[in-house]
Amino acid sequence: MNSSEDRSSIFLGGDIFERRELLRVCHVLDIDRIVGRDEEISAVVHALGPGTRGSPPETTIIYGKTGTGKSLVTRCVSRQAQREAESHDTDFRFAYVDCSDYQSDAKASREMARQLSDAPDTQTNIPRVGIGAANYRDITWELLDTHDIDVFVAVLDEVDKLDDDELFRSLTRSKESGKSDAHIGAICVSNKIEYRDRLNERLDSSLQDNELVFDPYDADQIRAILENRTDAFVNGALEQGVIPKVSALTAQEHGDAREAVDTLYEAGRIAEKEEASTITEEHVANAVQQAEINRFKQLVSGTTPHVKHILRTLAILTADNPGQQSFSTSEIYEAYTKLIATEGATPLSEDCVYRLLKEQSFLGVTESEHTGGGHGEGRVANRVCSERSRVNGGRHRAPTRDSDAEGTPRTGARAPHVPAHILSTDRLAGRCTDDVSWNTVHRRKSR
Repeated sequence: MNSSEDRSSIFLGGDIFERRELLRVCHVLDIDRIVGRDEEISAVVHALGPGTRGSPPETTIIYGKTGTGKSLVTRCVSRQAQREAESHDTDFRFAYVDCSDYQSDAKASREMARQLSDAPDTQTNIPRVGIGAANYRDITWELLDTHDIDVFVAVLDEVDKLDDDELFRSLTRSKESGKSDAHIGAICVSNKIEYRDRLNERLDSSLQDNELVFDPYDADQIRAILENRTDAFVNGALEQGVIPKVSALTAQEHGDAREAVDTLYEAGRIAEKEEASTITEEHVANAVQQAEINRFKQLVSGTTPHVKHILRTLAILTADNPGQQSFSTSEIYEAYTKLIATEGATPLSEDCVYRLLKEQSFLGVTESEHTGGGHGEGRVANRVCSERSRVNGGRHRAPTRDSDAEGTPRTGARAPHVPAHILSTDRLAGRCTDDVSWNTVHRRKSR
């Protein structure tokens, strides 16, 4: 640039986006923009509806893979319930806690209290440190009673990330234990269908069979979701084939609306950087890989250290054995225990490793397919994939675990695609995997 006149236009940007916030995950849409989730919306409305008239809301657990609309529906309906309650002279409040960001009981309890205290009529200073989880919850109960709040709902997103269930238990028992006069409910959102199995019997009984499963979107639903957000772009910016291409690719891979929206956004960003006047199918093709990286960063970054160790183990096995296409769980487990030993940590049991691999399959980090064999047999294929969109149609099926008196089969997973500079022992053995594109396919094999 040769003059201040040249520099005056550096932030003008291209003619692509009109309302880019419509394509960002953090943006909560109006409820009438939600597509393909009418039954699920009705179910959450049924759970929260009593609270809008001053009665107890129903505690509910919601399951589903990433990108199936769980968080969006829950937040939108909660916000709508708060508005509806006003018309019935009911003071209805809710707090949304992302447990992947607040994984300890104390941190999640503090965030719940902080959100309640941030309202103009309830402003209270919440200590950042120095008190325990129960004390943070006591602040919540006191705020509810001091300000005569009728109904309070805590939305615990990714509740399975919490290190224990004490917060959930306290919410479900707060009324009968005399903690607060308000009607208190909880909506727990989990990517893990097995989450309820870990709840103790007393807590499990309080749920009254209120469970809801969000299935993956199909191609038509994803296309409708994208078409419902075309006003994120200026008129004429989208070429005709862009949305059909994004929806077809995403539905085939995961049925993940979040990835579809992210792909469309990335395509727009690429076009914007190129100063193109329209978004083309070529821009979509270039955006697919970045959207996949974003998706796996999100999935993997929120996992436990042991899951990261297991996935790093798969990457190491594939890098060290370029000619080998499959690994049994016993091979994976042996390599995993060696990796853990280098850090002086205690390894999980092989059964636990199996279950964690199964969870990653459910989440779509790995793909599971029983390819043959009789009772107690199967096969696992594991390899590094340069592009996930080329891998086996992308179907993600959770493994079935047959067992007999002689033993049980185990599950392995294809190692993620890892850039060469990350495939060093140092990076894989001891570093966070946030910058790793986990392009993984998972099949079973006999031990």
